[in-house]
Formats: sequence, C-alpha cells, structure tokens
Amino acid sequence: MANDATALFQTREKRVNDAVELKVPDRVPIMVISGFYPAFHYGITCQEAMYEPDKAIAAWSRFVLDFEPDMIDSPFATRVIGGPLEALDYRQLKWAGHGVGVNDSYQFVEGEYMKPEEYDELLSDPSDFLMRRYWPRISGALKPLEKLPPFRDLISYYMGIGKLAALDAPDVRSAFDALLRAAAAASRLADGARRWALQSRELGFPAQAGALSQAPFDTLSDFLRGTQGAMVDMFRRPDKLLAALEKLYPVMLEAGLAAKARGVPRVFMPLHKGLDGFMSPAQFEKFYWPTLKRLIEDLIAGGCTPNVLWEGDVTSRLETIADIPRGKAIYGFERTDMFRAKEVLGGVVCLKGNVPLSMLMTETPDAVKAYCRKLIDVVGKDGGFIMDASAVVDDARPENLRAMFEFTKEYGVYR
Repeated sequence: MANDATALFQTREKRVNDAVELKVPDRVPIMVISGFYPAFHYGITCQEAMYEPDKAIAAWSRFVLDFEPDMIDSPFATRVIGGPLEALDYRQLKWAGHGVGVNDSYQFVEGEYMKPEEYDELLSDPSDFLMRRYWPRISGALKPLEKLPPFRDLISYYMGIGKLAALDAPDVRSAFDALLRAAAAASRLADGARRWALQSRELGFPAQAGALSQAPFDTLSDFLRGTQGAMVDMFRRPDKLLAALEKLYPVMLEAGLAAKARGVPRVFMPLHKGLDGFMSPAQFEKFYWPTLKRLIEDLIAGGCTPNVLWEGDVTSRLETIADIPRGKAIYGFERTDMFRAKEVLGGVVCLKGNVPLSMLMTETPDAVKAYCRKLIDVVGKDGGFIMDASAVVDDARPENLRAMFEFTKEYGVYR
C-alpha cells in the first residue's frame, strides 16, 4: 500500500471507529450501500455485475474513486453470485438475466420452504434437514437429494455402509455434478472477492463489513417458514419457534465471528421482521429481541463491531434496543425517526442513516443538502453519527448522491 493510500485508509478507519466509540471524529463519516448503482452508471449491465467479476471490480472501483466513501461495501456480497446460483438452478432468487431483466436488481422469492410439521426434523438434525429437505426445495439441481436416506448412523464399518448405494443413483450423481459446477463458479467468485478486498484496501478504503449475520428470527422467517408461517407460529407453536431460534443462534454467531478472522471485524446485520407493524412490542421482546441482543453482545465479546441495519420503522422499539454495550456497535435506520433515535440512543450506539431514498431519487440537490444539514446538526451533534442513505442507492440521481457526499464532507467537519 502506497504511503498516501495507507494514510487515507488509517484516517478513514479512525474516523469510523471514533464515531462507533461515540467520540467526536474530525468529520462525519459517510458511506452508502451501493446496490447496482455502479452498474447503472459505470458502463456495465446488472447481468454482467452478477456474472463477471472483472467487470464488477472495474465498475465498483470507479464508483469508489468517484465518491470516496469512508467505508465501502463489496460487489461480491450480493452481486457477482450468478454463476453458482445458475449451476444450482437456484429458486429463492430472481436475478438479472435469470427471472428479471438484464438491467434489473434481484428479487427474493419468499416461500414456505419448511413445513410446520418439520420443526422436529430441524431441531433434531439441522444439517440433515438442510440437505434432504431444504436444499431440494430451493435448488432445482439438488432436488434428487430429497431421495437420500439420513446418514447419521454412518458411524462405523458395520453401520449404515449400505446406504452409500443411494449416492450412486443417476439423478443423485447429477446433483453432485451440479454442486461441482457451483463450486467452480464459487471459486472464481472467491478469487474476485479477494482481489477486490486487496485492491480497495490498497486504494485506502476500509470495508464496511468482513462478514454478514442476522437475527435468528429473520433467518427462520425469511428462508425457512416465510413471513406468514413465522407469524402464525408465534401463536400456534411458540415453543417450537423459540427452540428453532436457539438452534439457529450458534450458526448466526459463527457467521458473524468470521469477520474478525478476515481482518475486518465489522459485521453487517440487515434486519427485516422485527419492525413496527410486523409484531407487537410483546412479541418483539419474546421472539425477536432476546436472540438478537445476545448475538450483538456475543459478537462484541468476540472482538467484532455489529453494523446493524434496522430496515423499516422501529421507532417504537428504541428504548428496548438501547440495552446493548455502550460505544460498541452501529445502528443504521431506514424509516425510523432519526431525531427520536438520537434522543434515546445517542449515548449508547453510533447512529447511521438516513437520507430518504425517495429524496435521492426525486428531489433536488438543495433538498438533499438541507436534509443532510439537519442530520448533521441534530443527530451528528457531539459525534456518534455516520451519514448514509436510508436504503441501497440503486436508483439515486447522480447529482443528488454527489450533493450528499460533497455537503457532508464540507459541512460535517467538527470544529
């Protein structure tokens, strides 16, 4: 890393860390979650961003050098994943060139991928459930795995050996062939991700996260039971639901703690189902918050900084979610009242957000600057604040995004 880039990296890292620790940095840090904005504005299609690592790196590099954020996201987190998904005939996502247009963002396909009567299977043996129930439902290429017997008794030379014959079935062999194709594509993706991480660091830009995790409730409701199923389960089978959250908890913790081993101890945690209107305060405190709070605390104890994105509006939850260690995490907000959040959380956690995406899409640079001024004056008072958009900036007007960055860097200096 050249000396100038090293100094820039250290300056930006210190700026962010000062904000996290509720200190007053030299100025308000600024970042955005890029979405497909770099594809839209730097010469590639969304389909190319989903499949071609070199083109994605080139476009995202231009974006980063153009706006110079204090933290950056990686195109390899939720883009450039088309190759492995294609090999698996993945059913839980539609992406550019595969279910949506070549210049459209991806779309999650929620469903009931775990039936209510299958809780006991998940609780008894999660790995077996994922392999023989869940994967065949979300991957067309892996559907033959549903025919396999459980292999948990394959523990000696005289127990379960005969079951291996099931792996020799032609359609099961085809599933393993698909896994090998997906593995080769994932290897190319991993190589691109390593090159991106090295290049961005050498250019002087810290990563916003080294790993992803999420609330156990979201893991279950997003990917397994679906929103409707999880909501019904709170009433009809609360004990099974709570037991499943405990079973998923160590998986989410392990995923997050990987950030420290990668040298970027921030853990990005997008949250979905705990917002106002999805569940009552009592349900939030029973089903959602306990495992999430423990996850935040255990990540902190493991040397990580939870970078939590509260999607939607959680204004009614502010007092509850204030119960975490002081100066150790980031709370980003989408539609939550940021000024109320400052009142409740300002002495507890670094706040991040929340220039409305609608404003960045439809209004003028002057309107953006006026909103940023208010955020800096109120939420940024005495530090502990990172400027960000309310959501991914795919469709932001370039002149508005530029106004957000330039104004924050000029007006957001602490004097």
